[in-house]
Amino acid sequence: MKEFDDFNFSVEKYTKDLTRECVGGSDLQQRKKEIEAYNETTAATLKQTCKKNYMEFIQTAKEISHLESEMYQLSHILIEQRNILATMTDGKTSIHLKAESLEAESTTATEDLENSHATRAVKEMVQGFNGNLEGKTFLNEGALIELDGNDYRPIQRVFFFLFNDVLIVCKVKHDKRLDFLTEYDPKKIAVINIKDLDGVKNAINIITPDGSKIYQSITAAGKTEWIEKLEEAFRFDQQKKPKKGQAPQPPTRAKQQSKATTPEKETTPQSPGEPKSLEDETPEWLSTASEEIQTLVAQRHFEDAQELIKRTQEFLRNENRKKLPLADAIETKVKQQELKLINVLLKELSNSHNRNLQIALRAAKRPLKILVEMGRYRQASATLLKVCAVSLRVAQREARRNNADISELFFCDLTQVACDFLTAFEKQPACVSALVVWCNAELQYFASQLIKHYLTKGTSLESVAKCVERVRKPSTKLTEIGLDISYHLEGLLRTTLESLIEESKERLLDSVGRTEESWQPYNLQTKSNLKRLLLELDVLGIDVRAQATGDTWINLTQSTVVFIRHFLQLTEYCGCLAKYETLLQSLELLLKELFIAQHTLKPPSDMAVDPNFVMKNKIFLVDNLLPIAIDKFRQISGRQCEGLRELHTKMSRQQGAPVPRQRSVYTTDVF
Repeated sequence: MKEFDDFNFSVEKYTKDLTRECVGGSDLQQRKKEIEAYNETTAATLKQTCKKNYMEFIQTAKEISHLESEMYQLSHILIEQRNILATMTDGKTSIHLKAESLEAESTTATEDLENSHATRAVKEMVQGFNGNLEGKTFLNEGALIELDGNDYRPIQRVFFFLFNDVLIVCKVKHDKRLDFLTEYDPKKIAVINIKDLDGVKNAINIITPDGSKIYQSITAAGKTEWIEKLEEAFRFDQQKKPKKGQAPQPPTRAKQQSKATTPEKETTPQSPGEPKSLEDETPEWLSTASEEIQTLVAQRHFEDAQELIKRTQEFLRNENRKKLPLADAIETKVKQQELKLINVLLKELSNSHNRNLQIALRAAKRPLKILVEMGRYRQASATLLKVCAVSLRVAQREARRNNADISELFFCDLTQVACDFLTAFEKQPACVSALVVWCNAELQYFASQLIKHYLTKGTSLESVAKCVERVRKPSTKLTEIGLDISYHLEGLLRTTLESLIEESKERLLDSVGRTEESWQPYNLQTKSNLKRLLLELDVLGIDVRAQATGDTWINLTQSTVVFIRHFLQLTEYCGCLAKYETLLQSLELLLKELFIAQHTLKPPSDMAVDPNFVMKNKIFLVDNLLPIAIDKFRQISGRQCEGLRELHTKMSRQQGAPVPRQRSVYTTDVF
């Protein structure tokens, strides 16, 4: 096989040499097998090589990614070192300042130096930024990684420059240069801490006017520093302004009257026993409940948010409401936050769909439980059933692609959904109607897919019976939880099954008598063939050993033997389908007409045939085959086949004695 590895290999030349060398077809077949074996070996080697190269490529890509990350960290460290060196160089000039002003202006000078260095660094390093940074206070800088909001995969590397009133976002290019992307006002953005997940750590969510964006820090300390610096930028102006005292309150009417009557008490301080104002009686947690709920929802602490809403509503229902002048405003805000929490939970629930139903149900448990506790039964049940519908249909589609059994998968998934649904809404029986309607819709979709892919026109009765049996068995599992859908499924498939039965009947009747029949005993040629046939018929439930003669003969025609085997197999298929009562009449008619068609077969008038042999075949069909078929049908379907019983009774009465063979009669005049 070394010729194939030659660069100048020619197919025509190799074929001519091969035919010249080989003698006869056997040599050519041998060489063909060798070439095919070499082809398979080469293909297997190529697959292994491709797999090995692919794994090496993945490993190299990981190493490159790690090297890029390390280079990125080194670049960040070098930038920090350069800033430190620049600070140290410029700091030498501050030694010559006067000692009197050094203490007072040290902090301002350091800030000015940092601001000047940061401004200069932004102008030198960031391409495309034309903003004015004069008079701005530098707060922080650093590298982050922007993540996708759906699957948390890295999108790009970014670099932040944070000043007191501007956040500059830059993109880090492959050549380590910075390209200006956008800028934000720190007072118009919100920072949310994201808890560390399995695949994401040290991440923060920054809500900007352009939308929500997720960034990941290299270390946990860097994440904490960014949260603090962004919060400092948000409150920068408030920290710079001097705190003002409380504005003087206008005197109330009661105080004015007391001043008019007892002016000497004007200068006396308020006694500690005096009651406080109504505003002072509002608990601090209640006044900040709305903001706290909003923060908990943003941080995905849904259970804590729901608990705080419940606590606030219970507090406002008591007699404390009369003592709180801001009770209505607080209740309105909490109500708005409750609606927002419900919308977020419904969105979480709708996004929990997955190709795997078990994963989808597991992901839906948390928002579903909170929605049920909040009394949103209808919305939660409707959303959950939509999620389950998506998972069920995706699973069926994948099962069809893999040639797997979709019936077992569908009914097992339907049972699991029903069990989880009844568990979640156990105390809400009104939601069960939604489950029944959903099961009805999913059953209609399943039946339509079954008809489209498995019960198509031209399908044999054997395939139809097996398909229906595979559907019937798992559908009974739902009766264990009180949901019987067998009758509804029967109604959905009835029209299609009746048309397939009618089509099969026409095809079978058309095949009866089509083959030429010699009306002679059946010769199976060898003893093994006869033995094999007798065993096959024993499995089907009929014994024809009494008809066996000699070593290889059966005293029945070949068409009769074939019909016996085919009719008993057909009886089994019809028995499986007859478990549906609506199909019983069509199946009885099929078996009856097929038996009559075989029984009425006659030899041609011009063929010399023994009438006793013809009658013997018909008697065997009526006396032996028909009772066995009736009993088999009853055992499989659990119903009596009245059509075949009537036919057996009728044919048994009409059946007469064998007709004697005609003899030639000779007459003579000689006495």
